[in-house]
Amino acid sequence: MPATRPDVPQSLHLARLAQGSPGEWVRLPGGRVRVVNLSGTLTGPAETGWLVCLSGEAVVDLPLSNFVRLRPAEGYRVRAEEPWTAFGTKGGTVLILTPDE
Repeated sequence: MPATRPDVPQSLHLARLAQGSPGEWVRLPGGRVRVVNLSGTLTGPAETGWLVCLSGEAVVDLPLSNFVRLRPAEGYRVRAEEPWTAFGTKGGTVLILTPDE
């Protein structure tokens, strides 16, 4: 009887996944984590968690005329009670949102 080999694990390319639906949040399988390829201005969901820039560069507009600039590998903790919007300042900007549980 031939030995069966386990399935080879497959990675998930997050930026490519997001680029398939520009401007729309795409939920990763099996969780609450979402990615988005910024296309224009995006209003963020009212959730608390980490917003991280995977590629490109984004500006996150916050209340009271505050803003945060996110470059690759930089993150900002968004809060449900603090509305925000984001827009890309470079092409191919992809953000990931990891909400608290």
